[in-house]
Amino acid sequence: MDMKLLKGIWSWTGSIVIAFVFVLIIGIFIFQPYKVEGHSMDPTLHDTERIYVLKLSHTFSYLPNYGDIVILDSRVDRKHTFKDDLLDNPLFHFIMGKGDDRSTYVKRVIGKPGDIVEIKDQKVYRNGVVLKEDYIKELMAADTAGKWTVPEKNIFVMGDNRNNSHDSRAIGFIPIDHVLGEKIL
Repeated sequence: MDMKLLKGIWSWTGSIVIAFVFVLIIGIFIFQPYKVEGHSMDPTLHDTERIYVLKLSHTFSYLPNYGDIVILDSRVDRKHTFKDDLLDNPLFHFIMGKGDDRSTYVKRVIGKPGDIVEIKDQKVYRNGVVLKEDYIKELMAADTAGKWTVPEKNIFVMGDNRNNSHDSRAIGFIPIDHVLGEKIL
């Protein structure tokens, strides 16, 4: 084989590898697209809708704001690791031929550490004050009630479609390191 041809192939291969690593780093630490799965965020977000997520809160471990729409790792019964960040990356799924990951949820931040979140009379209260939630789909079912105190280094999240959402009411508090980022677009 011609040396010039080998150098050309090596040059292209090196460029592709560098681009792949660069895109992977951006996707893990800075910015990443996600696809909404299901109807738990209706009417704000819809099934199969694409959203873009800023991942700096996960990279630098800071709390999202009340009302932020966040992407989270729902596997709260175990520690979230860098390996999870790598293996759950959509680029990795595309390359490895894996399907969509069902362990990531899209939810809204309702409570932060120290907050008391209470559901009564089909309304959500935070620290005794009813939340003004013009983004929810409908009132919660009359039989929905509960009271939670959010522990340190955790948040409480809910879907906007309160009657069709698997959220902190079912899976529990979300550790801060399980918050993968906030929706920006």
